[in-house]
Amino acid sequence: MAGKILIVDDVATNRIVLKVKLAAAYYETLQASSGKEALGIARAARPDLVLLDVELPDMDGIAVCRQLKSDPQTREIPIVMITAFRDNVRKIEALEAGADEVFWKPLDELVLLARLRSLLRARETSEQLGLRDSTYRELGFAEPRQDFTSQSLIGLVAGDLKTALRWKQELQPHLSDRIVILDRDGAMGNFQDTAVPDVFLVAMDLAQPGEGLRLMSELRSRPATRYSSICMVLPETAHETAAVALDLGANDLIEAQADPAEMAQRVRTQTVRKRQADKLRESLADGLRLAMTDPLTGLHNRRYAMPHLSRIAERAVASGRQFAVMVIDLDRFKSINDTYGHAAGDAVLVEVAKRLRANLRVVDLIARIGGEEFLVALPDTTIESARATAERLRRMLAGMPVLISEGCCISVTMSIGLAIGNSKGSEDLSVDRMIALADRALLDSKAEGRNQVTVGRTAA
Repeated sequence: MAGKILIVDDVATNRIVLKVKLAAAYYETLQASSGKEALGIARAARPDLVLLDVELPDMDGIAVCRQLKSDPQTREIPIVMITAFRDNVRKIEALEAGADEVFWKPLDELVLLARLRSLLRARETSEQLGLRDSTYRELGFAEPRQDFTSQSLIGLVAGDLKTALRWKQELQPHLSDRIVILDRDGAMGNFQDTAVPDVFLVAMDLAQPGEGLRLMSELRSRPATRYSSICMVLPETAHETAAVALDLGANDLIEAQADPAEMAQRVRTQTVRKRQADKLRESLADGLRLAMTDPLTGLHNRRYAMPHLSRIAERAVASGRQFAVMVIDLDRFKSINDTYGHAAGDAVLVEVAKRLRANLRVVDLIARIGGEEFLVALPDTTIESARATAERLRRMLAGMPVLISEGCCISVTMSIGLAIGNSKGSEDLSVDRMIALADRALLDSKAEGRNQVTVGRTAA
């Protein structure tokens, strides 16, 4: 399943229609017919997202949203609110209460599904960053979190100067942040001598139709602006473009004729999220500098890997998803040291680490846990996907010799033992038992001739 979504609506027909649409997109659904029931299910089941009707029989949907956002157990869950009444005042109230989006009925399925995908991607990234940050804190390698008080920078990129000036004039009474007007070239600048905008407001059409989407893709691809939030401004009727913008990486969509208060609230939400993400990334960087990595390869070391793997396991149990653990050992590594020297062995380890990083996801855990032994953990994966990943890693190393000195290359292979955690129909395994199972599978790979992937028997 792509994720677990709680549908909250007092009309059974509405819940059924949404369930069918979401099931077709491979989402698992939960249902609630009242605010009280929704709060209980959200706390117990911890869904990945809540679709919440504004009008409920026992309590106001916006009040439900506030309670969810004030509860530490549920405040990180994205909330999309739905209403049959086109009331801009209520829409702004919902956004201020913490809703990520508000849709009018009837729902546009294309835009709705794109928005869900966007919010779930953002939540997954935030959760993984938070997971790593909490691991550092548990180990005592991070300072207490501090709230940001500095002024944010908002960059406006409109199709013409007149529109940009109007945006700025409308936003200024609602925001205390610094607002600058940029043309396309200014937004694409290197920002070496100036601050990078925390949030960009980009019109869908600039000098040419659809050029705003191309600009957004460019901003996402550049190191300086990769982590900036991007709000696309587009006409209310541009449904297909809205869906494309979200799938290309837009953080939010703003209708061209939106109320200035709504526009400002959406910008405010994005600045808060950008600051939180920046703080988490800074915390991770600090943790890495504080001896949480292997000095030779730059990978995480055992001290970090074990508690972080435990957190991955806990999250898998809470979400009902599987995860995988690989134990990797380089074949005949001692002979490399004996034949070519320890400097050559170090060069091999560095290259293997580089290739592992290049062939795995950002959210995957990669650690060097012994001399020539590596640990890889894959959150949110299946046995089929994990086996395919392990085979790809094995082929990646065996298929290209490693350069150990000028003009001298050697062939290096690896053996891999694989175990799957939280799999249906299998016994529950602790982290230690999973590693032990992967270790035994690794020994089987060695015994079968090396350069192989073996799956632990209870996971097959």
